[in-house]
Amino acid sequence: MLTQQIEQPVHAIVHRSRGITGGPITRLMSPSDLGQIIKPFVFLDLAVFEDGEERTPMEYLWHPHSGIATVTVILEGAIRFAETTGRNGVLPSGGVEWMRAGKGVWHTGQAEEGRVRAFQLWAALPPDLENGPNASQYLMPDEIPVAGPARVILGSYGGERSPIVAPPMTYLLVSLDPGQRWTYRRPKGHDVAWVAVHEGALQTTSTIPTGEMAIFEPSEQPIEFVAQGKTGFVLGSATKHPHDLVLGSYSVHTSPEALRKGHEEIHRIGQELRARGALAAGRPKS
Repeated sequence: MLTQQIEQPVHAIVHRSRGITGGPITRLMSPSDLGQIIKPFVFLDLAVFEDGEERTPMEYLWHPHSGIATVTVILEGAIRFAETTGRNGVLPSGGVEWMRAGKGVWHTGQAEEGRVRAFQLWAALPPDLENGPNASQYLMPDEIPVAGPARVILGSYGGERSPIVAPPMTYLLVSLDPGQRWTYRRPKGHDVAWVAVHEGALQTTSTIPTGEMAIFEPSEQPIEFVAQGKTGFVLGSATKHPHDLVLGSYSVHTSPEALRKGHEEIHRIGQELRARGALAAGRPKS
């Protein structure tokens, strides 16, 4: 039951999404729809793999990116990963992946046995990084700073700063107890803000239930929440990305020329993977 009322100021929810579900993946946002509104946040998947479900082998899941960074937050279970940079390993519950694709990289992953839940976010990169060197950071749960009910995935909050080297933006994983009130105060200039709930429900101007993403009206004012039951969600805020989103199948850039450079590099890496037999038959061509 809701035990506290939201006080002023209030902020309208201007868009909601329950996404499109295919198998274990619910796509809440893509660069061709809501990503245009809340860029640099351009893509969000919520993955839920149930215990006992068949897992697709990693060799079938290789795919490329350029111009973006992917941010994976493990909510439950564990995920195995590998990149063409040579990085590979297993991220447990509470772990975080940051992979800045830059000029181009391929990666793959596979949910481990048992129930696995994770959010994967794409962030559009600015022109000085979109065709730059790729880089990745993989953080264990105890490496993520905590400020009150929030774990600081990107940026800073409550006097804590994420160790991930990223363009200016804030991305938090928040857990609230039943009836708990929490106020998010945006950094100066952050006119984009959104949440996606993976457990419980949030009360703001209206209820945001499990499985829903909500986008708030442009503002720099605080946003106040009250948890309905035990509630978990991710929250993002940033200054709106001032560049166009020029889209490829796996890439987002700021211009056709930048996209062309990214496609050239991911095509080159794909040819190398095929030459050494790393890609299973049936993978799409880059």
